[in-house]
Amino acid sequence: MRIYPFIIEIFQIAIVLILAPIFIGWIRMLKCWFQGRTSAGLFQPLRDIMKLFYKDVVLAENASWIFRFTPYLVFAVTVLAGGIIPILSVDLPLSATADVIALIALFAIARFFIALAGMDIGTAFGGMGSSREMMIASLAEPAMLMAIFTVSLVSKSTSLSQIVQTITHAEFILRPSMAFAILAFILITIAETGRIPVDNPATHLELTMIHEAMILEYSGRHLALIEWAGMMKLFLFTSIGIASFFPWGIAAVDNLFQLPAAIIFMAVKFCIVGIVLVLIELGLAKMRIFRVPEFLGSAFLFASLGMISYFILE
Repeated sequence: MRIYPFIIEIFQIAIVLILAPIFIGWIRMLKCWFQGRTSAGLFQPLRDIMKLFYKDVVLAENASWIFRFTPYLVFAVTVLAGGIIPILSVDLPLSATADVIALIALFAIARFFIALAGMDIGTAFGGMGSSREMMIASLAEPAMLMAIFTVSLVSKSTSLSQIVQTITHAEFILRPSMAFAILAFILITIAETGRIPVDNPATHLELTMIHEAMILEYSGRHLALIEWAGMMKLFLFTSIGIASFFPWGIAAVDNLFQLPAAIIFMAVKFCIVGIVLVLIELGLAKMRIFRVPEFLGSAFLFASLGMISYFILE
């Protein structure tokens, strides 16, 4: 039995755990630079997480086991997803056990429990945030599936590892179907990760809160785990987009020597994604919650156009 795929798996999970907060720090630092403000530093999100682990947990009297269990489940599910997505290499033991549909199901499990936890305490903010989160989920998940199905038509598989290998070794062709799918995936990623213009992760105003409203009652290590999982979610959605549309640089099977180059390619791609995301957020304002269905409806439309154009043109 080959041992180095398991070493790569452990190394990739460690990369996700460490680089996800750093990626958030990179985005915040870029935003400060573009706005002419002083940045807190690249590693500030990591310091914030470590500080929360040292604080005490405060629980409401009517908190059930769901409220206590949710942070650990959300964190574990997100880490599991990080072991399935081919970020550095396609030679991962966990990638053979799941495909993109299973990944979306994993994220849906985490969303379901965090919505339950938001309603568990019985506060107005928690119930409001949970209802808004479920509304977004009901619109984002079908669009996500349509966008990925468009990519899977090209590779004849819904496995991300197979998609990476097919696109990497195939002739480079500008496909209209892939262009529509990329545009749809960008809109879905913004909505799923709670970025502007759908949500603002830096505010606690009751009229704009979606994700933050569900976790207002968390503190200490529980809040640290949820915040860490949220950072990893943005990192993983970016990784899914890279693996599906720009997989060049990801190490192939039985090629351990490509791993250093894969790390460099990954760093460059994430730096570029951070710049693009900051430009999008600086150029747009937070939209009203009633405009979000139109936003996600556009994503579903683009994904559907991508699939239709594949059958028509290819």
